[in-house]
Amino acid sequence: MIIAAAAFAIAVPAAAQAPELAQIQQHLRAVNTMTASFSQTDRAGKVLTGVMTLKKPGKIRFQYEKGVPILIVGDGKDLWFLDYSVGQRQRWPVGNSPLGVLLDPSKDISRFATVVSSNAPNVLSIEAHDPKRPEYGRITLIFQKQASAPGGLMLQGWVALDSQNNRTTIRLSNQRFDVPVSDGTFRWRDPQSRGPRN
Repeated sequence: MIIAAAAFAIAVPAAAQAPELAQIQQHLRAVNTMTASFSQTDRAGKVLTGVMTLKKPGKIRFQYEKGVPILIVGDGKDLWFLDYSVGQRQRWPVGNSPLGVLLDPSKDISRFATVVSSNAPNVLSIEAHDPKRPEYGRITLIFQKQASAPGGLMLQGWVALDSQNNRTTIRLSNQRFDVPVSDGTFRWRDPQSRGPRN
């Protein structure tokens, strides 16, 4: 399993970093919008599924399966975690979240990401984190080489570790790039009021 292997990855020597980071940077800058099905596995092994929609810069939405009262949405400025079952909301600046690497095409990933090795020759992985802000956690993005995908890479998913070392694994499927995505996709209903948020 590609993503399981990434959990045990080790750093690649510095000399090999530059071309692989450049290829990943090229992929990230080539993708303007993306949709995919996702499967999320938390530290307890609980699995949730849904649909991810991304639009650069800064916009992402994780729409969970029916019956799950949770929404994660980036509105271009902030990343929101919304739990409608308890009326809770949490906010992080998009640029400071681990997902910032996916959402900001202007980021120079060589400043905060390192390539990690993989046993599979067709897989590239990077680990990204801000050493000055350990509270934002770290993320390992996993790409598979695929000539037909933007920049020759297909994002397969990621493994996120929060500041308490809780692991969440996201696996993607049915990836589609540069499809029409309305800005309305990233509006959401505030769990603490009745009005929508833009």
